[in-house]
Amino acid sequence: MKKYYGELGLILVSIVWGCGYVATQFGLDGGLTPLQIITMRFFLAALFINVIFFKHIKANIDKKALKSGIMLGTFLFVAFTLQTIGLMHTTPSKNAFITSANVVIVPFIGFLIYRRKLDKFGIISSFIALVGIGILSLESNLTLNFGDMLTLLCAFGFAFHIFFTSEFVKYSSPIVLTSIQFTVAFALSAVVQLGSGQWGFAAEPKGYMGVLFLAVFSTSICFFMQTICQKVVDGTKAAIILSTEAVFGTIFSVIVLHEALTTKLIIGS
Repeated sequence: MKKYYGELGLILVSIVWGCGYVATQFGLDGGLTPLQIITMRFFLAALFINVIFFKHIKANIDKKALKSGIMLGTFLFVAFTLQTIGLMHTTPSKNAFITSANVVIVPFIGFLIYRRKLDKFGIISSFIALVGIGILSLESNLTLNFGDMLTLLCAFGFAFHIFFTSEFVKYSSPIVLTSIQFTVAFALSAVVQLGSGQWGFAAEPKGYMGVLFLAVFSTSICFFMQTICQKVVDGTKAAIILSTEAVFGTIFSVIVLHEALTTKLIIGS
């Protein structure tokens, strides 16, 4: 079992991320805007990581890690912004499944950028995931709604984040990369939030509870675990495993939010 710690760790990450869709919905229902949620979750996550691992970060940060962390943080900000806004215009289960489209994209990033051979199992798995996403996201008139389109764009952000995490963690400390990308994501979201005139963070208690879960579990712990696990799991396999967050997202949406479990939802799953 020890040699599979990377895969098992990523499955655990997927389960927690599946809960994150419900937590995000709590934040939105509690009166917070998408940008407020993102700003708060990355501020708390950055604070958590930087305080606990301050000495390690100070001793291991360098220009290469800084550049890599900034790149990863930018991908995170773009992906989460599009995903959270998309959730306002679609259901949590569809948001979860369409986000998992990153599994289709990751193998082709390596092929296009580094001319790496496409793995046949990765392609087959990606195709199966794409069929499921299509069943879930396409309306009866074969069109995507606005929320679905935003969520699909967010999938590209997550795909690039997953792929380059596997690349950068080969040369830099996972803790340092996690610290920098959280800080960058917070800075970008704060600038955009203030620029849009959203100054306050007034919300109902369930809104704050949702953000706290996202900050501590979905962000701090999960992205740290993801970065560590991707030292031993390649990008394509990591993307396939992480795409199961969509299944867990649907399960928790049905159980906690009482979303209707339709035949279409089951077939897509």
